[in-house]
Amino acid sequence: MGLGQTLLPGVLWGMAAQAGQSAAKTETAGIDHDHLTVITPEMIDAAAAIAAVKLTDEQKKLMLDGLRKQRDSVLVIRSMKIPNGIAPAFVFDPVPAGMKLDTVRKPMRLSRAPDVKELVSGGEDGLAFASVRELAELMKTRKVSSVELTKMYLARLKKYDSRLHFVITLTEERALRQAAEADREIAAGKYRGPLHGIPWGAKDLLAVRGYPTTWGAGGFEQQTFDYDATIVERLDGAGAVLVAKLSMGALASGPIWFGGMTRSPWNAKQPSGGSSAGSASAVGAGCVAFAIGTETLGSISSPSTRCGATGLRPTFGLVPRTGAMALTWTMDKIGPIARSVEDCALVMSAIYGPDGHDRSVKDAAFNWDGEFEWKKLRVGYLKSEFDAPTLPANATEEQKREFARQSYDAKYGQAAVDALRKMGVNLIEVKMPKGYHFGDIQPVLEAEAAAAFDDLTLSGRDGLLTEQGPNEWPNTFRVARFYSAVDYIQAQRARTLAMEAMEKVFTEVDVIVTPSSGTQLTATNLTGHPAVIVPNGVRGMDAPLPDHTEDGHPQNVGGPGTPVSLTFLGALYSDARLAGFARAYQQATGFHRLHPKLD
Repeated sequence: MGLGQTLLPGVLWGMAAQAGQSAAKTETAGIDHDHLTVITPEMIDAAAAIAAVKLTDEQKKLMLDGLRKQRDSVLVIRSMKIPNGIAPAFVFDPVPAGMKLDTVRKPMRLSRAPDVKELVSGGEDGLAFASVRELAELMKTRKVSSVELTKMYLARLKKYDSRLHFVITLTEERALRQAAEADREIAAGKYRGPLHGIPWGAKDLLAVRGYPTTWGAGGFEQQTFDYDATIVERLDGAGAVLVAKLSMGALASGPIWFGGMTRSPWNAKQPSGGSSAGSASAVGAGCVAFAIGTETLGSISSPSTRCGATGLRPTFGLVPRTGAMALTWTMDKIGPIARSVEDCALVMSAIYGPDGHDRSVKDAAFNWDGEFEWKKLRVGYLKSEFDAPTLPANATEEQKREFARQSYDAKYGQAAVDALRKMGVNLIEVKMPKGYHFGDIQPVLEAEAAAAFDDLTLSGRDGLLTEQGPNEWPNTFRVARFYSAVDYIQAQRARTLAMEAMEKVFTEVDVIVTPSSGTQLTATNLTGHPAVIVPNGVRGMDAPLPDHTEDGHPQNVGGPGTPVSLTFLGALYSDARLAGFARAYQQATGFHRLHPKLD
């Protein structure tokens, strides 16, 4: 029994389940063993090979009874049909021992009021691509109404959706009702703050009462919940106006959902990136003022980069996920996508903090200061990631093309380094911790995701998902069933070491500047550190073409006229300080003011 419960986890009973458990049923009196495949020493041999353990014939005989009992327990738990919203009993905590969190909430401090005179007279594009901060000033001074903004954004969503495929459900009736109420309140002097009357879009994994919540997945098109997600409640409370539930890759992977592929507004032949596909595309296209996205492993970073938007991926445990689809309980994070860092900060100010339900959320403060004095911060950069690439000897034609693309893009990273130095930043070279095997810890994501959608695999409903390739969820969930409980725990222990190593890096610096790709993306998602992704320019018409330029090809990425990005990383729960520095970079460069020409 001991060996059965430690060395051969789900490997063995997973094999037995796929061999013949489809006929098994759980009865009130217990398990119907007559319909179960008999566990044999030969099955143990096959499972042991997958688990990479060695067993003697005598050990295998001793294991049989324990494995049968273990399988019975698995089947009993499986029969409970646990909903996606139920979290495991354990709670991931990224905070190292001895770290003290700032829990004192201070009043939000906005940046100086922007000059918005020309926005009203500048035509639709002026308003559509205005920042939340600018729209808030217009709203507060009653130079524009919420109903006007809401109707404008609804019209744009309808107009451009046929090209970009970013809308799953318009919430038009709800939106117009909220907008009218916002106008009445503001006229009566009941101004709730900078989000009051501002139209926004929700990634369609957030529950909204009265509307479908599809998770972007075939088989879930009509799914509804009779409650609102905490984030939706909080944005309602801030007076924001929900205009649409936006597309997401099926079950939070990629840009492809049951209605098609979401596209980048900069090049509609290119995927938008995912999985917060519609959120970034709609923001980038000037079809919502801001949106909510989520990230487990790049789902805010990737689409923000491709769509030219600004994304804030908060520290794990800063924003409650109650009412949101769970993918990976120890990695999922909810954050804003908008046109500027300050916009993201204004949204974060409304959505962060404990809600009494999500036990991972810390009582940590997010104190936004739009005039933050950043010059005393210690700023590091991953120097090697900004270095120009080298062409290997005897390079193939494909390698030469990739070298040309990397060399071209490296100019934008180096320009960012130069811009920071012109701002007076003394950049300190830092390096990512070595030897912590971040990629090899990543299977904890797949294991938790397979548990979150266990019923899809067991029922065969995974066949309804649009994507069925070797790297897509249906196959990933099946593979994850053979990842042992022991190895999952060992990976989490390795993750603890990685967390400690990353925290040491942030004893040397307050902020790290890095390209948006590379090892840091996996590492910081595993360790829970916050990131701000900002536009960093647009490739010129002389940029090398992507290797694949076919419409919708997954590798049709980059090329002439497409945006690039830069990422800023911060210490745990330093999100407001991190955003303050990233805003200073945006103010110095102005790349966030660029937007695509859609007509």
